[in-house]
Formats: sequence, structure tokens, C-alpha cells
Amino acid sequence: MSAKGVLGHLSLLEVQARSLKTQPQQQQSRVKELKVKVEELITQRDQLRAEIQTHQTLQKLRTSMDKQCTDEEDEEMNEDSENSQFLRLMARHTQLKDLLHAHHLIGGYDIIKTRQGKGVCVSLATAYEGTYLDMFNLEIDLKPTLRICRHNIPPFIPLNSIAEQSNMQTDIRAFLDTLSQHLNAFAGRKHQLKLVKELHKSVEVMESNVLCSVLVLMFTLPREKTAVLCMLDYTDHTRCLPTRVSFESEDKKLPESPQWKKNYNLLMETPVHKALITMKKMGNIA
Repeated sequence: MSAKGVLGHLSLLEVQARSLKTQPQQQQSRVKELKVKVEELITQRDQLRAEIQTHQTLQKLRTSMDKQCTDEEDEEMNEDSENSQFLRLMARHTQLKDLLHAHHLIGGYDIIKTRQGKGVCVSLATAYEGTYLDMFNLEIDLKPTLRICRHNIPPFIPLNSIAEQSNMQTDIRAFLDTLSQHLNAFAGRKHQLKLVKELHKSVEVMESNVLCSVLVLMFTLPREKTAVLCMLDYTDHTRCLPTRVSFESEDKKLPESPQWKKNYNLLMETPVHKALITMKKMGNIA
């Protein structure tokens, strides 16, 4: 064997020896990673088991409450335990929330007689994504014709126009439905603006109006000093989503870029506070 052949063979043996030394270290590192992963999965399993058990207990309590009687499942729980009392409160809360939701679905109008039957007071509840918001009331004279005499509807809601267009005299339900649509849309837009201010401190609200039909936001691009002005117009006052979105920036090409066209679609189709969360996750805004 030549000198070069011997040296080459020795070099190969040296490489193999180094490889054998590093393999145990790599295996130990891999074992540690797998152990950490197993611990994470065990924790997730335990959390899911606890959530399932809580859900099953709540379902039993709900069934008992809905039947308005004491079932065997209810008796099995320790009356004095703090956990038992907490679960009963949770079950009661979900029961009341479901009742309120059902009430809202069928119209959500509470009507009581006033002035010995000469008029009625109608209450209209507003809600957004399961959160119940403001309550509005209006008192209506019944004779000689239907007439709104008192109310706390915001002045920027076109109450008289809605009454005329929906022909309140012949179809009061259509009038209440249309009015409720306007009020719920306003309450929804207002609540979205509240969530933007609470959840997105890096987004500056530059302008908004009392009807929450105009919203101007200032975005800051990550890793850059460039600012983007975003204008949202809600010209359809019966909806919570904008009818027009536009961007302004010193970088004139930015609004036409593929990424910001996606942001445009996102803001048009998604409530603004949720759209901003997605935009942050994608790294489009700070």
C-alpha cells in the first residue's frame, strides 16, 4: 500500500472515530427533547381530561336546572364544597346566557303596557358575538294612531325615517326589526372600537365618530419606521363590517403590494379587532 493510501485510510478511520464520539451526545440530546415533548403531551392530556370532566358535570347540572328538580347526579355532589358551588354558578350562568340568546333570536323585544293600556314600552337589547351590550327603550302611543312619544334611541339613528320606511302603522314588527338591526350594528361597531383600543396598544386610533361609521387607524410596520394610515368606512349602518377600506403611506407601492391586498380583504371581511390580530401574526404590523 502506498503512503497516500495509508494516510487516506488513517484519515477515514479518524473521521469515523469522531463520528462515533458525537453519536452518544446526539442521542442524549434527542432523548431529552423527546422527554420534554412527552411531559408537554401528558400536561395537555390532563388538561383535556379536566375540561371534559367539568363539561360533563356542567351538563348534568344544566339538565337538573332545566327540569327544575333534584336529580341523583345533583345529590352526588357535595353541597358544601367550594368547587360544587362554583360549578353550580357556572351552570346557572350558561343557562341564563342560553335563555338570553334564545330571547334575542326570537326578536329580543320586551313589551309592557303603560298608562292603563293606552301605550306600550318596548325594550330592545343589543348584543355582539355573545356579549350583551346596551338596552334601548321607546314608548309608543296606541291611539288614535301609533306614535313614538318617548325614547332613548341615540339621535344619530334615523328613528323617524325608519318608522316611515317600514310603515310602522301597519307593520310594527318590521319597524322594530329594522330599528333593532340599526341599533345592533351600531353597538357592534362601537364594541369593536373598544376592543381595538384595549387589545392593540400599538395601533393608534386617529379618528372615529359617534356613529362609529368612520374609523381611521395608524399602523406601524415592524422593523421599519414607515407608518400606514388605514381608513374604514361603514356606509351601511345596518352592518358591523366596512363597505370601504383604503390605505395611505409614504411608500406609494405598499398599498398595491400582494400582502397589503390580503390585508384589504381581511379588513373587509373580518371584524377590525380580529383582522388586526391576524395582521400582527403575519408580521404585517407592529
